[in-house]
Amino acid sequence: MTQQAKPEDIVHAERAQLDFSRDMSYGDYLQLDAILNAQKPLSPEHNEMLFIVQHQTSELWMKLMLHELSAAIACIARDELPPAFKMLARVSRIMEQLVHAWDVLATMTPPEYSAIRPYLANSSGFQSWQYRCIEFRLGNKNAAMLKPHAHHAERLAAVQQAFELPSLYDECLRLLARRGLPVPADHVERDWTQPYESSDGVEQAWLVAYRKPEQHWDLYQLGEELTDLEDAFRLWRFRHVTTVERVIGFKRGTGGTGGVSYLRKMLDVVLFPEIWKLRTDL
Repeated sequence: MTQQAKPEDIVHAERAQLDFSRDMSYGDYLQLDAILNAQKPLSPEHNEMLFIVQHQTSELWMKLMLHELSAAIACIARDELPPAFKMLARVSRIMEQLVHAWDVLATMTPPEYSAIRPYLANSSGFQSWQYRCIEFRLGNKNAAMLKPHAHHAERLAAVQQAFELPSLYDECLRLLARRGLPVPADHVERDWTQPYESSDGVEQAWLVAYRKPEQHWDLYQLGEELTDLEDAFRLWRFRHVTTVERVIGFKRGTGGTGGVSYLRKMLDVVLFPEIWKLRTDL
C-alpha cells in the first residue's frame, strides 16, 4: 500500500520547487533587468513611456524578422524550400504584429506628442538600421539610405552588407532559373546594389509555375509566400503613414524627412512586381 504524503511534506516540496536561488530563473534567462530598465524618458510627460516602449518592442520584432528573413534567403539559395516557407510565414506574422502595434501608438493625441517632441531632438525611426536592413534584404535598394548610418561604423557595416547582398527576390529568381524556368540572364547575375527593375521575362517565368502549379508546386507556393509577405508589409506602411498623420499631421519628421509626404511615397514601392502583375495576365 502506498503511503499518503503528509501536508507538511507537500508544502516543503512546493517550497523547494519555488526556490530559484541556485538555478537560472525566468528573469535571468530573458535578461529582464536590462530590458525593463532600458526605458529612460527624457521629458516629464506621462505619455513618453508609450512612445519608448512602442519603438523598443518594434525593434525587437525587427531583430527576429531579420533573423528569420536572412535564414530564409540562405535556405532558398540552397534549394531548401520547406524550411524557407516556414520562416517566410513567420516573417509575415511578425509584420502583422508590427501592424497592430500602430493601434497602440495611435492612442497618443497630437497635444500629447507635441509635449514630448522637443525632447527627441533629431532622433527618428528613419534612422533605424534594422529597418533599413529589412528594406534592403527585401530588395528596396537605395544607396542614399546608407548615409544616415555613416556616423556609426558597426551599424553602417551591417547595413552595407544587406545593401550588397542579393535580396530575397533576387535569390527566388535565381532559384527559378536553376529549375529551368526562363528567367532573363540579367536578372540572375547583376549588380545587387542596384534597384530592381521589373521584367516581362521574369513575369513569364513565374507564369510557368502559376499556369501549371501541380508541376511546380513549391515554386507556386514560394510565389504565394512572397505575396503574403508583401501584403503584410503594405499594411504596415499604410498604418505607419495614417498613424503619423493622425498624430503630427503634415509636420516634418524629427529626422528631417517630409514626414507624411515621404511615407506616402513609400506606399508606391512594389517589392515583387511580377508576382502582382501576373494576376492580371493569368
